[in-house]
Amino acid sequence: MKRTQNEKILQIKNETLVVGIDIGKNNHYARAFDYRGMELAKLLRFSNTKQGYEALNDWMRKIMQENNKTESTVGFEPTGHYWFTLGDHLQKEGHRLGIINPFHVKCTKELDDNSPTKNDHKDPKTIAMLVKDGRFRDVYIPEDLFQELREAVLERERLLEQLIRISNQVIRWLDIRFPEFNEVFKDWSRNGAWLALKHYPTPAKVVTAGATGLMNTWRQEMKKPSIKKAERLVQAAAESIGRTSGSKAAEAALQNLLTQYEMINQQKQNIERLMQELLLKIPNASKLVDIKGIGMVTAAVIVSEIGDINRFQDPRQIQKMAGLSLRENSSGKHKGKTTISKRGRKRLREGLFRTIITMLATNKEFRTIHQRNLNREKNPLIKMESIVALCGKLIRVIYAILTKGNDYDADKMMNDMNRSMKAA
Repeated sequence: MKRTQNEKILQIKNETLVVGIDIGKNNHYARAFDYRGMELAKLLRFSNTKQGYEALNDWMRKIMQENNKTESTVGFEPTGHYWFTLGDHLQKEGHRLGIINPFHVKCTKELDDNSPTKNDHKDPKTIAMLVKDGRFRDVYIPEDLFQELREAVLERERLLEQLIRISNQVIRWLDIRFPEFNEVFKDWSRNGAWLALKHYPTPAKVVTAGATGLMNTWRQEMKKPSIKKAERLVQAAAESIGRTSGSKAAEAALQNLLTQYEMINQQKQNIERLMQELLLKIPNASKLVDIKGIGMVTAAVIVSEIGDINRFQDPRQIQKMAGLSLRENSSGKHKGKTTISKRGRKRLREGLFRTIITMLATNKEFRTIHQRNLNREKNPLIKMESIVALCGKLIRVIYAILTKGNDYDADKMMNDMNRSMKAA
């Protein structure tokens, strides 16, 4: 991966056609320039259809022939999901793609006319000039297997959001109709609580069924139901202050929520099985699960965000892509706090952070490193700084496993750390 601005500038040569495209939902706008910033053709407006893409192909082909250009670099802002199909098309046509940060476009759009004007004619030029100056990021469109895994991760996230939303609605229902229920059960979606809501949703029905009725229902699907829980639930129902008016419609609403929750939860389990199957097909990816604290789902999320590991020459590139590179905030005599940039793939950063939180509770090696970071004599770290440092360490471990096929060796990692501590 070409990461430095100098390397990117050197790739924009005399024979390179630079195209800036302003992405829209139905129509796109394109302008073409040479490596010095001289415009080579009039603005092209083309539709987001097959015919529009063919018009773009003909337009670029004609410009390249007339100006002796043998290669092209196309830049655009990542406007939501609207660029996906165009990006796939341009990649198939062999064009190099570059993503421009929308913040950069906003900051540089006044250079030409000293005006904050933003329009479909101006934006493509601003984008193309940023490409010419090497201020772009290479577009990575995952291959089939990695794209499948990424889509599966996105679908699981969508299902989780729906489950959380339905869970909140059930909790609201209980607060209104049976507020004492949560004093008996900590989680309404587990075992006895679920069965009770399914068969006896209101306090009146719980009282009618009694502890015996609850136990008979639980025994059909539970190995060891608790008579004490049944008695507590009946007692709570008898003293309930929940609203009773409109109970029939309210019960129907609750049953609908429970049915939706059950269906979506089954869909989530199915997509997680698919994620596991896809992860096992990626070389060395299954070895990540050998690291205590990393599960199959977590590994799938991290690998889907990284993509093909061979496109990186150094694990620090992954760290930067995750937005975990350090950002200094100082000027003159003022020296502010150093923070992480948070410029990068948010899902990868969150996945690494959550993994480290889990590992601090379950992984002896990483917990030991964390304690040393907090208690070392020189420059001790605060908790969040140590977690960021551990995210970087985990990235290096993952990089070594995926690129070299090494097995995770906890003893080796601790020995390497001890040697580095003694050297320091």
